[in-house]
Amino acid sequence: MTVGCIIQARMGSTRLPGKVLMDVTKEKPVLYYVINQLKHCKSIEKIIVATTTLSEDDKIVQFCIDNDINYFRGDAKNVLERHYRCAEKFSLSTIIRMPSDKPLLDPEVVDKVVDKFNSNSYDYATNFFPSTFPSGTEVEVLSFDSLKKSYEKAILPSEKEHVTTYIRNHKDDFRIFNIMNSENLSNFRWAVDRVEDLRLVREIASKIHKNPILMHDILELFKNEPSLVEINKHVDKKE
Repeated sequence: MTVGCIIQARMGSTRLPGKVLMDVTKEKPVLYYVINQLKHCKSIEKIIVATTTLSEDDKIVQFCIDNDINYFRGDAKNVLERHYRCAEKFSLSTIIRMPSDKPLLDPEVVDKVVDKFNSNSYDYATNFFPSTFPSGTEVEVLSFDSLKKSYEKAILPSEKEHVTTYIRNHKDDFRIFNIMNSENLSNFRWAVDRVEDLRLVREIASKIHKNPILMHDILELFKNEPSLVEINKHVDKKE
């Protein structure tokens, strides 16, 4: 069995359609950055992009083929089933769930959550339940057994549309741990949900010339250039 990261990706985003294949830097789209940052995680053995069977997502599949990335196609609406079938196909024992809107996720934060997950046989570990990390650095780690249990027992549409909602709705049935940051940084945002967010990420990527880009690099940049946070300041952090 394997520790794998499933990246949830689709072209049909409601607020910024096609954002996953929009360039951050020349010929390097959002999805490229998500994958590249994840490649620096010490804990991940396999990276898979889980997209839908919709024809509009053929572009995502082509991107994966062109870049030699594992991919899986599943139900467009039942995202829980898509993740379960993907984890089953690739024999994943531990699943790191990553939406494709986090091009500047921090691999060190990912490893920290995975380490915590492994340290005490947790079923689910995260860093935003509640959140003290910037939007764009969220991580979820769950066991295959927990994913299977969620898939078999989920009834509500919201529990099928979102992978870990069943776990959150049934907290007493799972061993859950939430990592808190030493300082509450949840007011910062570099997830890509709207065009302003993408504009900010492009600015960050153009100013920080290292690989990977870590959370502290971005915070240092904001300290030196505080006007950058104004770019997407009005975007609702909870969206």
